[in-house]
Amino acid sequence: MSTDSPTTNHWTDRLPAAVNKTVHRLAIASLVSQIGIIVTGGAVRLTKSGLGCSQWPNCVPGSMTPVPEQGVHGLIEFGNRTLTFVLVVIAVAFLVSIWRFRATHKTLFGLSIALLAGIPAQAIIGGITVLTKLNPWVVSLHFIVSAAMVMAATLLVNRTGALRRGETSLGKPAGTTQQFLAWTILATSALAIVLGTIVTGTGPHAGDADSPRHLFDPYFVTRLHVVPVYLLVAATLIALFLALRNDGDRQLRTPLVLMTAVVLLQGIIGYTQHFTGLPILLVLFHMLGASLLAAAAINVWDRATQKFPF
Repeated sequence: MSTDSPTTNHWTDRLPAAVNKTVHRLAIASLVSQIGIIVTGGAVRLTKSGLGCSQWPNCVPGSMTPVPEQGVHGLIEFGNRTLTFVLVVIAVAFLVSIWRFRATHKTLFGLSIALLAGIPAQAIIGGITVLTKLNPWVVSLHFIVSAAMVMAATLLVNRTGALRRGETSLGKPAGTTQQFLAWTILATSALAIVLGTIVTGTGPHAGDADSPRHLFDPYFVTRLHVVPVYLLVAATLIALFLALRNDGDRQLRTPLVLMTAVVLLQGIIGYTQHFTGLPILLVLFHMLGASLLAAAAINVWDRATQKFPF
């Protein structure tokens, strides 16, 4: 009889030992799902289904699911709530997939924890949104946190993509001018997103006919919103011009082209919706554009500054 002790297999032995195709795909799924829930949340508000479920965490008193009396609005709101579980599954799956190398890739681990923790935080904010009858300040916070989670997911995609290719960085950091422009792009994008939520909170799409609205002058807050947008356009075009001229900034060319495309598209949609009475489909596309703006801005900043290690 053999005296060799049996090998003990641990469940973690079956997990990836390094970033592979599955890990990278889970990072992409995280980014897509974070953007997706912003768009579906916008659809809830634009279809006046914001209070389709009148309670939280229940949909209606005594029931977690909508009742026939809630009609289609209850189904739309409940459907958006259900998508939260999709985000949880993806976030947990990503965390598990990097578990074996979490100690050597602390940024990946930290970002995955942040994304997972953000989901219940967003659920609580969503509950407060319902309980305050869609208070526009709370709705704004809900969107801003979602935009921050889109940025975190973008950082994950950048790092898992590079590590899968066997790279340990996103390239060399850009020069001082490009880093300054990258910080400007990130800051003005963030400010445009924040002010955009105030414009939305002043506009007609409250999510429910009885929900409170900001009492600001719509034209004033709209003009205020476009100030950082103009600065963003200028910073993006200057950065793109410099990147095209300087071979040392080659790694910034694609991110800046994407950034330029998103900014121009957002500008076209924004002006069109403003002068056509804010049709709901254009507003929804503008919300999608805001999500893409958050991703594009953090992508430029990340690749220019290299502030976060791998």
